[in-house]
Amino acid sequence: MTDTRIPPRPSAAPSARARGDRADLVLTGGPVFTGDAARSWSDAVAVRAGRIVAVGAPAARALTGPGTEVVDLAGRLLVPGFVDAHAHPVFGGLERARCDLLAATGPAECARLVAEYAARHPERPWVVGGGWSMDHFPSGAPDRGTLDAVVADRPVFLLNRDRHGAWVNSRALQLAGIDRHTPDPADGRIERAPDGTPTGTLHEGAADLVARHLPEITAREYEEALVEGQRHLHSLGVTGWQDALIGAYLSYPDPLAAYLSLAGSGRLTGRVTGALWWDRERGVEQLPELIERRERGRIGRFRATTVKVMQDGVCENFTAALLTPYLPAPGSGTQGPGSGHSYLTPTELNRAVTALDGAGFQVHFHTIGDRAVREALDAVEAAEASRRQGEGSVLLGHGGDNRHHLAHIQLVHPDDIPRFRTLRATANMQPLWAVCDEQMSELTLPFLGDERAARQYVFGALRAAGATLVAGSDWPVSSADPLAGIHVAVNRTSPGARTDRPFLPEQRLLLADALCAYTSAGAWVNHLDQVTGTITAGKYADLAVLDRNPFDGSPGRIADTRVDLTLVEGAPVYRREGAP
Repeated sequence: MTDTRIPPRPSAAPSARARGDRADLVLTGGPVFTGDAARSWSDAVAVRAGRIVAVGAPAARALTGPGTEVVDLAGRLLVPGFVDAHAHPVFGGLERARCDLLAATGPAECARLVAEYAARHPERPWVVGGGWSMDHFPSGAPDRGTLDAVVADRPVFLLNRDRHGAWVNSRALQLAGIDRHTPDPADGRIERAPDGTPTGTLHEGAADLVARHLPEITAREYEEALVEGQRHLHSLGVTGWQDALIGAYLSYPDPLAAYLSLAGSGRLTGRVTGALWWDRERGVEQLPELIERRERGRIGRFRATTVKVMQDGVCENFTAALLTPYLPAPGSGTQGPGSGHSYLTPTELNRAVTALDGAGFQVHFHTIGDRAVREALDAVEAAEASRRQGEGSVLLGHGGDNRHHLAHIQLVHPDDIPRFRTLRATANMQPLWAVCDEQMSELTLPFLGDERAARQYVFGALRAAGATLVAGSDWPVSSADPLAGIHVAVNRTSPGARTDRPFLPEQRLLLADALCAYTSAGAWVNHLDQVTGTITAGKYADLAVLDRNPFDGSPGRIADTRVDLTLVEGAPVYRREGAP
């Protein structure tokens, strides 16, 4: 049992000083997973002026007085607040207010939801939303005819769940001037019929051909979306996150102003690191603008100290960058669809990452394919070599500790697994994707082949090789629920899956390791480890109370766990209705 305490902080509020050495809040009567390096356990926590002042029942009792609020855990588990290392809460909040297809189970339900939304909002010139799943449609590509049948009088634009493609109707194609003579953009592809006519699915950069015509999102809509996204994350025990896209993207304007507004007014209760968008159409000449945005983006609990570099696409539409080509469709007898897209050449990527590292930025890479992973690791290695030679001017006092991380890491070549530890490159995993669902079985496995298919989401191998693992949801691409992600990391099966057959079970993680990837490691990758991420005296009381202790139950029931209470600096930001 841990038993520590710290003296009152000089900056404590007058009310706290008036009570002397008393705690404002004590949580006791249940197990406490501290999340520290020793994976230690305790049984109580005391909080004063937003900080943890004691861990352990004896010290907490000594700080309990008449004015102390006491929360009886009643056997429930107390954990550090979850820190999502890759999320898009503004987009998630906005989607919840638009035509939301996340709950759809197939084409017919998608059509019904679109029709109902259009009927409810006849005043809107466009039907905009998203959340459809590629595995619900043949070859992952829905047809415009399905949308034309329910909305023919105005354009429809619906992003898929992973934001790497859009489904549009005929009116949207007409408005954008897209026909069989329209060439594919360099960074995307228009799905076509045999005669070249667009069928209604636009992959990657091709979606922007329509997105540029969408109605502008107002500043108020964006702020409301961020408030809703934050509310949803807090309901899942999330107290901090890295927003993986701070910049203009497709139809979405830059969310920086929304974050600064909420942070400045105190409405931003989550601790947020913003990843500024790297414009792949430009080079290092954009660095001064990013530095200016970083300096402007430091208000309250928000800091824009990271840069997001999109290096490839996704496997399902053959845009993830692979070391060897995709296989052709089984039985087709045709040539395979190539080896994907590296959006920056290795030379461009090395130059960009070296410049960003030298300016003290953390780099957050989007890397799905094994070639993209290797190119990102090569770029980190080039930046480190430059730093050692004294060519970079490391700012912000990081001294080379910028904590660059590679997100998604679906395919990693065995030769590159040990390089994560050697290069101090963090593996940013999205555990919910590590399952053999319909999207995997129908749109990925047939085009990878057995050898590559066995290299997917190698969390266990990365952990064994000494890599630092952090976890994120990529919400709204997939669920924001950390407990669902932990469930998959431990079981390698979907929550509620119809089959018990795990996907590459040798890559499972221990529950403690998966939980730390969502807490202490998430805080670490965001440079917040000195103030949050573990239940340690002196840190902020960013905490989550779970309705039970998943360590005591069956691993197959981890996803059944719910969050009863979420605290930021000791103040409740979420209480589950009906919870004790």
